[in-house]
Amino acid sequence: MVSDDHQQCAQSKNVCVIGAGPSGLVAARELRKEGHRVVVLEQNHDVGGQWLYDPNTDQTEVHSSVYASLRLTSPREIMGYTDFPFLVKKGRDVRRFPGYKELWLYLKDFCERFGLREMIRFNTRVEYVGMLDCGEIIIGNDLIKWVVKSKEKKADKAVEEVFDAVVVATGHYSYPRLPSIKGMNKWKRKQMHSHIYRVPEPFGNEVVVVVGNSLSGQDISMELVEVAKEVHLSAKSLNISEGLSKVISKHNNLHLHPQIDCLREDGRVTFVDGGWVTADTILYCTGYSYSFPFLDTKGIVVVDDDSVGPLYEHTFPPSLAPSLSFVGIPRKLIGFPFFESQAKWIAQLLSGKRTLPSWDQMMQSVKEFYHSRDVAGIPKHNTHDIANFEYCDRYADQIGFPHLEEWRKGLCISALVNSDANLETYRDSWDDHELLQEALQSPHFTQLNAQAFD
Repeated sequence: MVSDDHQQCAQSKNVCVIGAGPSGLVAARELRKEGHRVVVLEQNHDVGGQWLYDPNTDQTEVHSSVYASLRLTSPREIMGYTDFPFLVKKGRDVRRFPGYKELWLYLKDFCERFGLREMIRFNTRVEYVGMLDCGEIIIGNDLIKWVVKSKEKKADKAVEEVFDAVVVATGHYSYPRLPSIKGMNKWKRKQMHSHIYRVPEPFGNEVVVVVGNSLSGQDISMELVEVAKEVHLSAKSLNISEGLSKVISKHNNLHLHPQIDCLREDGRVTFVDGGWVTADTILYCTGYSYSFPFLDTKGIVVVDDDSVGPLYEHTFPPSLAPSLSFVGIPRKLIGFPFFESQAKWIAQLLSGKRTLPSWDQMMQSVKEFYHSRDVAGIPKHNTHDIANFEYCDRYADQIGFPHLEEWRKGLCISALVNSDANLETYRDSWDDHELLQEALQSPHFTQLNAQAFD
């Protein structure tokens, strides 16, 4: 809601943004646009977050989960921020579903276009974020300040600073989520999560069990089948898509199995239907968990079975907002425009242009949301899986942000349907030409002179 007593001169806050990926970059832009003083802390040497490819997986901690052959699962037309379309650029990857590098370059272009790099401290790891005064917290108190301790990679000591607000934008694809399988700890052969998978060659002539048939699990299986002796895909359900069925029928060394029952010390992997295979490697494509090891909220914000909460609209902890907020928590939506809407709301709240509902109203909204998910039978670890265009539009209404264009929704659905039916070819063969033309002729693409991006 718009603040009734918004001052003519908006409040300017000192804000720390943690992370310079897609959510952190747009947060920094919107905060500065609203007049705030912004510092972005980024642990890597460049912008991009998840999209900054890191071939070195031998280090203690790896942030990016991108593998060498990864291509986008959504067409480029739907992915751009509202005022910065993801255009084809000469001499680069011109495909509609380009590789990861093209999206990274897009983020670098975004950073350059809006002069964001000057706000970013690279190679700087956040070690601690906590409230300055650990005494009693007054609900809705805008006076809460935050201590942020960070350490530059080559520095001897951490730096401690105080900020009026902190925006957490660290992504959600860096902390592997592993299943609990009987015998995991005693299975002596190689077990790894797809988080550190990069190329298929190390698996040459191996028998590999891939656990999980998400899009990444399917993509990696299709890549491994060209070099491995056998690939055994273990899925929660044997009711698979038409596209995956086509792929399996084409390859004699790709096999589908139900879930794993147990792992045996002799190398056998036993499935719940009684079948088994002796494997060299188990590759877990089982998703990711939310984790904020640096954040100390005295138990106010917790992660419980991948549900971060309580968060009003997946963004604001009612007891600490707006001085603490999160951008990029939700999954299964068209990310960049949504992150942009989150960033605008946060920036306008901090400037006093808008206000949040009361603590009671926010908590009631959170409880109603949790209840609706329970009634629908949605597991807690899927709390932040949105998969609902109407939700994104309702969120946008909070700040007068434009709704997702119909062509953007249509192209998203078209890609999902096509990938379901044609898993191997959907990125290079499509039948959404009319929607594509509607997109390219829309204000999103015609608002700026395309030559400015050549």
